[in-house]
Amino acid sequence: MNYEEELEKLIDGTEGIIKTADALDAGISKPAFYNFVKEEQLERISHGIYISPDAWEDDLYVLNLRSNQVIFSHETALYLNDLTDCEPVEYSVTVKTGYNPTNLKKDGIKVFTIKKELYELGMITKKTPFGHEVRTYNMERTICDCVRSRNNIDNQIFQDSLKHYSKHPEKNIRLLMSYAREFRVDKIVLKYLDILL
Repeated sequence: MNYEEELEKLIDGTEGIIKTADALDAGISKPAFYNFVKEEQLERISHGIYISPDAWEDDLYVLNLRSNQVIFSHETALYLNDLTDCEPVEYSVTVKTGYNPTNLKKDGIKVFTIKKELYELGMITKKTPFGHEVRTYNMERTICDCVRSRNNIDNQIFQDSLKHYSKHPEKNIRLLMSYAREFRVDKIVLKYLDILL
């Protein structure tokens, strides 16, 4: 298989999006990769990330590709977990304390930080509306995050998401309370549950 066939295979597997790093990992040289980019008229959408002209740009997926340190959280996680119908105006992500979020903030992304021990708690993968897998938090972690940041979240979205969660067939109250204790919001979460359940 020549390098062009290998790159075609890579780009087909990601529905039109390719990273320079993936090409290099496949043993393709940078000059060969950039030649392919030029020939196929791929558009650079971020540092080291290219998209074919006929592909739909999936902003959530591209953001996840840009940094393996971001996990979608808060309003974005509500959306990915089907706890709200409102597509987020700006994306929310959580990173470990110490990560430099300057470039993310420049791009209009809302960045939350959390200590290392709690960073991966409740992390799962979900499909974007375009069908790409991205890192996000599960419903229970997302509810706790939203309770902790309730003053920074649209009140209507917050209330609706709690109602959606209370009716969700896969809700796990025991897990929710376990996370709520970790984040020290168990008393507040209990108050909301008393009203909703």
